[in-house]
Amino acid sequence: MNEKTETLTHFSESGRARMVDVSEKLSTQRIAVASGVLRLQLATLERIRAGKIAKGDVLTVADVAAVMAAKRTSDVIPMCHSLALTGVDVEFSEILEPDDDGCVGIKVVTSARCVGQTGVEMEALTAASVALLTLYDMCKAIDRGMRIENIQLDEKQGGKSGLWQRQPASAKAVG
Repeated sequence: MNEKTETLTHFSESGRARMVDVSEKLSTQRIAVASGVLRLQLATLERIRAGKIAKGDVLTVADVAAVMAAKRTSDVIPMCHSLALTGVDVEFSEILEPDDDGCVGIKVVTSARCVGQTGVEMEALTAASVALLTLYDMCKAIDRGMRIENIQLDEKQGGKSGLWQRQPASAKAVG
């Protein structure tokens, strides 16, 4: 956990929720990277690979859903600013090592970019979440036991606080 103490800025002096005024902040390049995992049966992953999911090309649809979600984040997160995104990237990779339940995984990594006065963390997180939800939706008829795990911010760049990167669990254990 970060030792630095931050003030919660989404509350007014009277304790009511508010949208933060960013008009005094400098516009800088902002980048955020988020990720998450969908755990599923190997047979489901094999059907995705083979293009045998009845609803269509699962990864392409999830990719488009992630981009659309990033662009609409302020519509679903109440205190989020509406941002002019300059880019959104989505990458999928397979996790073939089975977990304790025998499930393999699909990992999604999303990145969002803009030049602005506030960060794009929520856009990257929303993109990752919606990509995983889309994968679930498209495969649920054959694998209802799927589960979504570990949606997290991995990195953010820009603004006053600069670069922040999540440290791997192995790095945290050392020391």
